[in-house]
Amino acid sequence: MKIYVLALAIAATLCAVALGAGQALATTAHHATPRTLKVAMHDPGCHWFMRHGEFTKAATVKGRIRLLNLDEATLKVASRHALRHIPVGKSLVVGRGNYVIMMVGQAPDDNYLKLTVR
Repeated sequence: MKIYVLALAIAATLCAVALGAGQALATTAHHATPRTLKVAMHDPGCHWFMRHGEFTKAATVKGRIRLLNLDEATLKVASRHALRHIPVGKSLVVGRGNYVIMMVGQAPDDNYLKLTVR
C-alpha cells in the first residue's frame, strides 16, 4: 500500500511540473507584432518618414518597429553596430537603438533620416 501511495505522489508531482513548465513556455513565447514605419518619397530625390499622413525627417518610437521601404532605391540603415540594406518594397525590423537612414548612392543634399527606438 505504501508503494502505491508513493508512486501516486510521484506521478502527481511530475504532472504538476509538466503542466507548470508548459504554461511558462506558452506565456514567454508570445511577441507583439511590431508596428510599421514607412519611408516614402515626397520631393523628387528626397525620402521622408510618413507618419499619420505627415512627412518628417526624424522619428522616435517605443518598441520594435518595422521599416517599410516605399522609396525609389535601396535604403541603408546604419546603427552603431551594423549597416543593413532594405530593397524597394521590402521591410526590416529594428530594435532598440539610434539609426540613420539614407538612400544608396544619394546626393549630398538629400535627407538623412534619424530614427530612435526606445
